[in-house]
Amino acid sequence: MNTISRLYSRALIELKNSYGEEEIRFLCTVIFREVFRYTKVDIHLRKHDPLEEGGVNKFLEIIAGLKEGRPFQYVMGETEFAGKRFRVNEETLIPRPETEELVEWIRASGGVKEGERLLDIGTGSGCIAIVLAGWFPGGKVQGVDISAEALRVASENARLNGVRVDLLERDILHHDAWEWPVYNVIVSNPPYVRLSERAMMHERVVAHEPHRALFVPDQDPLLFYRVIAGFGQHHLAAGGRLFFEINEAMGAEATRLLEGMGYGEIEVRQDLFGKERMIRCVWK
Repeated sequence: MNTISRLYSRALIELKNSYGEEEIRFLCTVIFREVFRYTKVDIHLRKHDPLEEGGVNKFLEIIAGLKEGRPFQYVMGETEFAGKRFRVNEETLIPRPETEELVEWIRASGGVKEGERLLDIGTGSGCIAIVLAGWFPGGKVQGVDISAEALRVASENARLNGVRVDLLERDILHHDAWEWPVYNVIVSNPPYVRLSERAMMHERVVAHEPHRALFVPDQDPLLFYRVIAGFGQHHLAAGGRLFFEINEAMGAEATRLLEGMGYGEIEVRQDLFGKERMIRCVWK
């Protein structure tokens, strides 16, 4: 007879080489909630109750995926971002808390007014564009990505969250190949991890998240910032705002780049952990 108590004991054994006991306890709590619809109180009060076979099989499938080293969000097929649910897979980056902070900064800076245009470059799962489209329904929100599969996931996420986002398959490094409108806000969480920093990253990230969305050459770490800022010179309205998530080690370099390209009101912000992870500027 399978019970919550027995499944938890099974998870401790299967995952002991990959996670600490507290991590396993937290993961099991989330799985019990998602698979069996159990609250924390249910988990405590019903830990010896027999469980239906389908749910048990799903639990064991998830544990097997975690044991293989796959990130929890990919095993579950979804995650939460800014209070909304998003589907994710290995073609989309897993949304991070610092990206939530970037989105909150955009909202606090005025967001997207009625009739204004916002472009999310490298939209991935669509989390940035979809959250902002929900907060500012009067705006015209567009997301672009090089991956057709990422855009499929983003389209599904827009549908699930009840918002409209215009999603297009485009490579921003070759943006001259298309016609673009003028935007009031451009935001991007582009690739910014230098290849030399790869060894410092967790193996679950390196082995499973899309490399094209993570890494840039050591010899040109600001590649996407330079290209996107150049794009903004021609496609941002006067007074338009440009927001980036940045490598914590590159704040000063990104500032100098944007200053040299004619942007003003440049501000670098720290995340909740005190790391410089966001930058904003205004096109004059």
